[in-house]
Amino acid sequence: MIVYKCDLCNEIRDCTQRLIDDREYDICSECWNSLSSRLKGKGRPKPCHEFVTLPTPPPLPESPGEPKQPPRPGGPPIIYRASDPVN
Repeated sequence: MIVYKCDLCNEIRDCTQRLIDDREYDICSECWNSLSSRLKGKGRPKPCHEFVTLPTPPPLPESPGEPKQPPRPGGPPIIYRASDPVN
């Protein structure tokens, strides 16, 4: 605890630096206790962040008539058609 001027009551007391909304405030214990009791049960709950893993997509079927060839340097790119659309 460091002796500072409280940002809430403007009195010189033993204050603790508190981080609220990414700003530091010097708040004495009396002001902090009254503030925390007024705010108890209010606000929004923190969202629960869960990791979700997605299954790997199935491999695309290769058409038997088209052999895979590496692209030629300087030549046009080879464009493969996508699988048939689902109706």
